[in-house]
Amino acid sequence: MEKYLQGFLMGLAYVAPIGVQNLFVINSAITQKRSKALLIALIVIFFDVTLAFACFFGIGLLIDKLEWLKLIILLVGSLVIIYIGQGLLRSKSELKKNDNMDIPLLKAITSACVVTWFNPQAIIDGTMMLGAFRATLSSEAGIYFILGVTSASFCWFMGLSIFISLFSHKFNDKVLKVINIVCGLVIIFYGVKLLLNFYKMFIHYIY
Repeated sequence: MEKYLQGFLMGLAYVAPIGVQNLFVINSAITQKRSKALLIALIVIFFDVTLAFACFFGIGLLIDKLEWLKLIILLVGSLVIIYIGQGLLRSKSELKKNDNMDIPLLKAITSACVVTWFNPQAIIDGTMMLGAFRATLSSEAGIYFILGVTSASFCWFMGLSIFISLFSHKFNDKVLKVINIVCGLVIIFYGVKLLLNFYKMFIHYIY
């Protein structure tokens, strides 16, 4: 139980900071019906949990040993994140009841996959954090720890989606536009920051 709680608290510290995943869940909870928003949250949880397992059980070994792989992840991921951010800036941000705002399930799945598995910061941070803990835990303790991490992911994203959707009626077109602009700028900031990290690492790599 101690390792489970440790994993749960570490999982919360990992997913709670404002990032691309959280912004995606928040935006979905505002613009989609509650049932669709909760489904999207579950999809995000699935990809987040699979990423956590991958980071915990070995993806870090590849990243640590293959510098070029880390560079590719940083470059592709940063460009994808910038693309997502500018997409939010260009969105119409309209909340009209007569509009069919349900996004297709396939688009929801691909978007959730992109904001999780194409987020180099999540991969690198997850690898550094979860990989470090994995090295200090026995096999049995490691199972409890990673179960705590995945439980935190479920509680956080579902709780966030429910909370935002309950108060979604408070939002209008202007509020949504401001949220989209803020979210878009924050996401672009992340992307540019990662792109700069790629540049620094690339210069160091070739020299």
